[in-house]
Amino acid sequence: MAGDKEILNKIRSVKNMQKITSAMEMVAASKIKKAQDQMNASVPYAERIRRVISHLGAANPDYKHPFLNEREINRVGIIVIATDRGLCGGLNVNLFKKVISEIATYQKENIDVDLVLIGAKAVQFFKRLGGNVLATATHFGDQPKVNDLIGAIKIMLDSYNDEKIDKLLIAHNEFVSTMSQKPEIKTLLPVGILDENGDSLQSHWDYIYEPDAIDLLDGVLMRYIESQVYRGATENFACEMAAKMVAMKSATDNAGDIIDKLQLVYNKARQASITQEISEIVGGAAAVSE
Repeated sequence: MAGDKEILNKIRSVKNMQKITSAMEMVAASKIKKAQDQMNASVPYAERIRRVISHLGAANPDYKHPFLNEREINRVGIIVIATDRGLCGGLNVNLFKKVISEIATYQKENIDVDLVLIGAKAVQFFKRLGGNVLATATHFGDQPKVNDLIGAIKIMLDSYNDEKIDKLLIAHNEFVSTMSQKPEIKTLLPVGILDENGDSLQSHWDYIYEPDAIDLLDGVLMRYIESQVYRGATENFACEMAAKMVAMKSATDNAGDIIDKLQLVYNKARQASITQEISEIVGGAAAVSE
């Protein structure tokens, strides 16, 4: 019966783990809607502020803000946004693979890369891997706030202003659907002007700006970068909840399969034990009757 008890202990242990993964699945599922709403709420502001930058840039063709100027690339900065917690499938791994591939591409061209890491998993991974990490930011909870990100963002913006880096990228997971998320790397600086030919902007050039458009452009560009990083953080959190829900459901289902297999093994072992006991009884009875 020692073998039977061992199997029963394993079944009990897997059932306990199944309860935990099932609870985590339900928690993630309950947070997805709120995370999606938070992500979607950040989109209109980011898109509208990009449009304002285009209007301001078109209204002042003689003024080129440093954030709008193309430079020869000698050094690149990447803001990597990952999760603070694990148990979300391959979400972080896929993102890190894409970032490593991007870094390798630049290194082949003898271009150095600086990193700002947002999320505990990004900090753990890239500190083990190595690399020039300028700043880190972690543990934002379920609702990332712009104020929590500003410190890390400013370090990269100062580097760009001081011409220590010539291009700034942001890497995070993009929310495609509840069942699908993909890693994405986008250019933050220099900012690309929409509708460069000015055809669709011509009708908006009669805007009156207070203060003047040049002063306004300086402030709006800062808000634009902040909005893009905040949008990436909220979208990455929505991806985390979706990936965690799927991963925990898979773990719960796998635990059920393991329990069924262990139960079958236990039943066979128990049946063999009972059969052996019956055989011993019958054999003993036959010996006595003789």
